[in-house]
Amino acid sequence: MSRHVALFAYPDCQLLDVSGPWQVFASANALSKQPLYQLTLAADAPGTLMTNGGLALEASHSLDQLAAFQPLDTLLVAGGSGVARQCAAPEVLKTLYTMASQVRRLGSICSGAFLLAAAGLLDGLRVTTHWRHADELAKRYPALRVEPDALYIESAGRYTSAGVTAGIDLALSLVEADHGAELAGQVARELVVFLHRPGGQSQFSQILRGQQSAGPLRRLLDRLHADPAGEHSVEQMATFMAVTPRHLSRLFKRHLNTTPNAYLTQLRLEQARLALLEPHQAVALERLAQRCRLGGAEQLRRQFQRYYGVSPSVYRQRFASSIQHPLTEADPCPLP
Repeated sequence: MSRHVALFAYPDCQLLDVSGPWQVFASANALSKQPLYQLTLAADAPGTLMTNGGLALEASHSLDQLAAFQPLDTLLVAGGSGVARQCAAPEVLKTLYTMASQVRRLGSICSGAFLLAAAGLLDGLRVTTHWRHADELAKRYPALRVEPDALYIESAGRYTSAGVTAGIDLALSLVEADHGAELAGQVARELVVFLHRPGGQSQFSQILRGQQSAGPLRRLLDRLHADPAGEHSVEQMATFMAVTPRHLSRLFKRHLNTTPNAYLTQLRLEQARLALLEPHQAVALERLAQRCRLGGAEQLRRQFQRYYGVSPSVYRQRFASSIQHPLTEADPCPLP
């Protein structure tokens, strides 16, 4: 029996919020050679609507007509610049609230979280949205527990996700939950995307985060980013900046809300993460930890799990584009 998945779109929604998840489910159908998912595009009313990118979509049903589909397994709400008008539409909010009890999974892509929040469907739950809108979501709806850095979150049967491509990650996670990791992996490879980023993984890399808020630390961060595994003691960093170690720590706290050593550790973890994705290499964890100056294998495991939410071996299995060898403790093929 196929699962019925509906996506709710509206004028000035974000095109990829609709087409990304839709294609994940459609590809699952194509790759399994059977109709695992019945897909429906709904809107305020059936007919043509214009996305904020200028490309038209054709909705086959209105939102209230979805109530006739029983059972409706999953309903996902798109985000986009038109979401404010939907939040101010009482009939839309009422219909969403009514339908919430009739669907197994209710979720949003990007700023679609505002619409679910306006309908009173996220109160008391952990949620996320695009990083640009996270503060506003928390301010408007204080009953929500907004986690601005997560890619997607499931909380009490409600699903919220970050900007645009995170909707693909969310959809892949739903396919995996329904039909297993093998099919989700096939879909990811078909779409040439990673399978699938853990929901708790950061929306930003540490490099991008640092570049956006570095202030007077920019020259030092460029130096650290160029060679994370280099010798970078706090004293050496302070000398480079021509400040005392104590003042350097204050600068890191003020501009990056972290310490020099913690920032450097995160950079080194990113270096290790990228090394795990290198195809055709057997990566010895002990060797990788030494190469990235992260101590030993066990220390690397603990820090990797804490920062990325998965172990190094699981991360490699999910994300490596071409896995030829398992992650091992031995070192049959040393890294250069």
